[in-house]
Amino acid sequence: MRLSSLTLIALTALATVEFAQPAAATPAPQPEPGDSQNFVVPAQATPTRTPARTLAVPETEVAPEFSQPPAAQPTRIDDLVVRATSVKIVGASEELQEIARSTIGTKTGGETAQKQLQQDVATLLETGLFSRVRVNSTPNRDGLDIVFEVEPAILRSLQLTNAKVLTPEIANAFFADQWGKPVSPAAIKKGLEQVNQWYQDNGYVLAKVNDARPSRDGALALDVAEGAIANINFRFLDDEGQPTDGRTQESYLKEGLKLQPGDIFRIDTAQEDLRQLYQLGLFKTANINLKENGKAVDIAYELTEIPSRGFDAGGGYSDSTGVFGSVRYNDQNLGGINHQLNLNATVGTRDVQFNANYGKPYRASRPDEAGYNVNAFRSSGESLALDNASLANGDDPKERRIGGSATLTRPVDDWNASVGLNYTRTSIRDNNGELTPVDANGRPLSISDRGTDDLVTVRAAIANDQRDNPVNPTSGSVVSFSSEQSVPIGNGSILMNRLEGNYSQYIPLRIFNQESPEVLAFNVQGGTTIGDLPPYQAFTLGGSNSVRGYGNGELATARSYVLASAEYRVPLFDSPVSGVLFADFGSDLGSSSSVPGEFGASKPGTGFGYGTGVRVNSPVGTIRADFGANDRGDSRFQFGIGQRF
Repeated sequence: MRLSSLTLIALTALATVEFAQPAAATPAPQPEPGDSQNFVVPAQATPTRTPARTLAVPETEVAPEFSQPPAAQPTRIDDLVVRATSVKIVGASEELQEIARSTIGTKTGGETAQKQLQQDVATLLETGLFSRVRVNSTPNRDGLDIVFEVEPAILRSLQLTNAKVLTPEIANAFFADQWGKPVSPAAIKKGLEQVNQWYQDNGYVLAKVNDARPSRDGALALDVAEGAIANINFRFLDDEGQPTDGRTQESYLKEGLKLQPGDIFRIDTAQEDLRQLYQLGLFKTANINLKENGKAVDIAYELTEIPSRGFDAGGGYSDSTGVFGSVRYNDQNLGGINHQLNLNATVGTRDVQFNANYGKPYRASRPDEAGYNVNAFRSSGESLALDNASLANGDDPKERRIGGSATLTRPVDDWNASVGLNYTRTSIRDNNGELTPVDANGRPLSISDRGTDDLVTVRAAIANDQRDNPVNPTSGSVVSFSSEQSVPIGNGSILMNRLEGNYSQYIPLRIFNQESPEVLAFNVQGGTTIGDLPPYQAFTLGGSNSVRGYGNGELATARSYVLASAEYRVPLFDSPVSGVLFADFGSDLGSSSSVPGEFGASKPGTGFGYGTGVRVNSPVGTIRADFGANDRGDSRFQFGIGQRF
């Protein structure tokens, strides 16, 4: 389709800096004062040359208004819609050209006008990718050829907003190869990916680049949202997952957390806080719920408390106490601040026994205050180490112990360290309470020849606990070492050192794809005694907490030992019940003969057991029932409270 002469003349006026003048025979009227200044373009005025004209601000003048005579409502040339026969971007890389083409409203084959071209220039400048933009147009018989001349911005600096953990030095390193070069969105994107990856690698899993915007002057502005913590709250839930009132004071819990309001959320710190909550021994479950709060985050800890108080009373008969009555009270969360009180008293016709214990755990929020525990006790019962001994009157020897201890605890780096002073007076007696220093064969039952020993010891221990839950762990590990050195004072003047080590590892599995994982658990432990060894202080192997399938103390009575166990724990039907397959191995390492009296000489010394069992989570803890068989062909049911390890 050919354009009319009037349209072509109008296109020429759009494309040139000069204005067309009327013919001499028809002079243009001069405007009267107060009239608008309009230029009449005669139809016969056709320029012979078509120079290019810049139309867009700020690099060009704004074209004056034109009108066609004699029109009642004149048409403005800058409002005249024409066809863009071609649109080119020059002066930039293909990447920037493509961005510019997708940004502007003027498209090849589409309609445009002077205002549109001006808007296109403003839009390109607003991207921040270009420091200068000019637009040139050249008319042809079908419309206008449009050329945008651009100058890319040169990146020179980085501006960080809302960054706390990401420093300018770290961020600059990700864009170092871009400084002094024309801006490249692809290169910027690569740098942003590196920034986000740095956040992830350093545990800031909620952090990300919120916005990245280059500017004409070469500054790259990065706005980040790092996941700052706005609020920390606690929600106590019952066993059904419904809100309930908790006993634990929230102020006590907050003081023990490493994450605090204003900190940047970090996954490893959050996991450490969960471990600390579990290690209080107050909670069955502890989970973190996150909720966005603008560029920050609110944390809610959802906690299900373990019943922490218990009271019971009872009575019965035993050889050591005769007819007795007993009362027990315990509170593992006294005052809602995890102070622990345990009282147990048994009054019988032959003996009175009691155990009183009070403790305060170490609190990370108060590093200058050590945790402590004090204990006083009086107990009596059969000795596992002396189970092969018989007294002259036919009674089995009984151990009566009275004493107390005090222990201080506090962390050393990643280890929990403790030191304690202990005193125990141990006497060996018959059923009537009479002292018996030797058995029927004349073998000594104590170090002193009176049947009563005083043992004063200083005990030091360290432990590193990385379990996710110390009550019922599904992952992590725990390792501990202890040394107990006696001071040779009192009856027997005992000089000995008792060394022990213990390591457990827990590996979660999801073979059956249940909500709770199966657990592959391993334990290895060992110990030895150097110096004097009272017979009743020997290590014993066999029983529900040792090599299952053997009775208590049946496998060995030894100076040294090693014990290894493996369990495969499987939750059953997402219920409180789980099944277990187990295998245990124990050895006295040939040390039974070095125990005074050689009370373990007739025992196997080395053996293993295997079997299956069930675990039931109950208000009083995990109830354990196992059926085990040993390598000597014997088998038995055994029961306990808590996991074997």
